[in-house]
Amino acid sequence: MAVHEHPHRTSGFRLPTSRRNGSAADGAVTAAPATTTATRAYAFASLRLLTGFVFLWAFLDKTFGFGYATPSGKGWIDGGSPTKGFLSSVAAGPMESTFHDWAGAGWVNWLFMLGLLGVGVALVAGVGLRLAAVAGTAMMALMWIAEWPPAKHLSDGTPSMSSNPFADYHLIYAVVLIALAVAGAGVTWGLGKVWAKLPIVRDHTWLR
Repeated sequence: MAVHEHPHRTSGFRLPTSRRNGSAADGAVTAAPATTTATRAYAFASLRLLTGFVFLWAFLDKTFGFGYATPSGKGWIDGGSPTKGFLSSVAAGPMESTFHDWAGAGWVNWLFMLGLLGVGVALVAGVGLRLAAVAGTAMMALMWIAEWPPAKHLSDGTPSMSSNPFADYHLIYAVVLIALAVAGAGVTWGLGKVWAKLPIVRDHTWLR
């Protein structure tokens, strides 16, 4: 018996090509990046608020003497100096004598406290993150030099107790400030979007 094949006839087997199924798959693919982006935004916003609170609390404690790092009655408002204790105790590094001369000086107190307040408010509000990154990084750099982690011994010969010759929390704070500014972390849980719409900020992007 001869078997005749019909070249134009299909086998009848087809892959499912439902448009509905395709749309669902496409939606799942696009939903994943959106979820990742939202999670990243919330993570940066949380980091921004926590870092801002660190700076803002340091300002408040040094100003009013809440009894934490600054004893009660020794705050700036009570006549105490927010820089004298720290700078006068610098005992290592290339700027040791310079910091001793600066300790307690009025202009140093004002610059230091305004820096803490400005960076703290900017981070908590989510505005001016680029300015906050520059100011905060400069502050952290000076404090890093004051503590001088590379030193194994202090100027009097005693061990410095430095745990790392380079990376310490000042460096980490500086990197965090820069990362927050680069990521534009002021939009989520902040006033970054409103701030960016101000005419002066639109004309001068370095204010963002």
